[in-house]
Amino acid sequence: MSSWKPWLVEGSQLKYRGIVEAIESDLKAGNIQPGDRLPPQRTIAEVLGVDLTTVTRAFNEARRRGLVEANAGRGTFIRRRIDDGRILGLGAPPAVDLSMNIPPQPASANLKRLIPETIANLLSEEHGMLHLHYQESTGSDVDRAAAAAWLARRIDQVRPSSIVLASGAQSALFAICECLLAPGDAIAAGSVTYPGLKAVVRQRGLVLRPLAMDDKGIIPQAFEACCMEAPPKALYVIPAIDNPTTATLPEERRREIAAIARRYGVAIIEDDPYSVLQFDPLTPFAALAPDLTWHIATLSKCATPALRIAYVVAPGAAHAMRLAGVIRAVNLMAPPINAAVASRWISTGIVEDLAVAIREENIARQKLAKTVLADANIAADRCGHHIWLKMPMHWRAADFVDHARRSGMSVVPGSAFATGPEEPEALRLSLGVAPDRESLVDALKQLASLLAQPSVMVKAIV
Repeated sequence: MSSWKPWLVEGSQLKYRGIVEAIESDLKAGNIQPGDRLPPQRTIAEVLGVDLTTVTRAFNEARRRGLVEANAGRGTFIRRRIDDGRILGLGAPPAVDLSMNIPPQPASANLKRLIPETIANLLSEEHGMLHLHYQESTGSDVDRAAAAAWLARRIDQVRPSSIVLASGAQSALFAICECLLAPGDAIAAGSVTYPGLKAVVRQRGLVLRPLAMDDKGIIPQAFEACCMEAPPKALYVIPAIDNPTTATLPEERRREIAAIARRYGVAIIEDDPYSVLQFDPLTPFAALAPDLTWHIATLSKCATPALRIAYVVAPGAAHAMRLAGVIRAVNLMAPPINAAVASRWISTGIVEDLAVAIREENIARQKLAKTVLADANIAADRCGHHIWLKMPMHWRAADFVDHARRSGMSVVPGSAFATGPEEPEALRLSLGVAPDRESLVDALKQLASLLAQPSVMVKAIV
């Protein structure tokens, strides 16, 4: 069994990444093989003349990429091949990922312990094995009651009979559109919006009508002009910490939009994953116009996306049963054991604790982003885990995304969110993927460095 000869990739902005890239390069070149042992961390530090903490970070990153594995008492080894012959890590995610809009997982959440512990407790209780059985497509009575208790803090007089459980917000959105719209029908949304809506529109053969926005979100007058031309069947809106712009619709504007929707008979699809993270959430559309609104509330952004649990508040019980019929045809039901975990976390206050922990981590990460990207034009909500960065004049978003990809960084361009022909020269940056704040700072510094470079387009002209 051979041992890796330590070296650093030249030009790497951070030394620990230079070590990881050297390991990956030697693996691709065949200089080291799966099963080969890496020298002790202290030895690598001495050979390369770097701090031991730098090597420790490199080993952690190499494990994250799937390049190496630790064997207690024996050392660290190049990871074995998986079944199809590929080396784990060579097809791994980019070294710097600011693209996936997931919440951070603060250490205090301890989901590694919390999830299996909750499942074990549920299954050990009397009749606990029923959580592994088929259930109604609406969700069980217990889970709907738990959802109503959680939602009642934001939506007055919400009834369990109007609630339907879904396998995540995307599944809920598709089912609602299936209920409300036929192929060729129009749905209005902001000029930039959640890409999941665009996917539903394509799949269902709908017409997406873009509405002008400003730094406060959808402009009511733009919505009314759209309705005067030809009322859409539905309006899709993210009322708080909009994805991607981070805007939160002021209450007065919400009331204006609700009044317009009522005048023209337009249903409102309120996708509200983020307001639970805010200190003082504003009144949701589900409370302003309950007879028009289909409200989607998910645990993905305030707890964990792993549960795949979302709650839909339909305009009434009959609407809820209609929605359950669509869910029955698409995926039968939300996962019962996941729903039971969610209900238990709601009843014991764990969901609230997780939301607070995520909000605090978001606030800390937003402060770091504001410091590192001080020269950039960004919009942000301190409680959210993404920011909207407008490109400097010398960069086009598409060119920058390609340039960043070649540098091992993943970001999302404004074009992914555009609902009309105009594509904003902007990026959405997600702050939650980084495993810790130190890694986030490293990623943001690399991004800032790339933004400061002359664009590839400028180079081509020169």
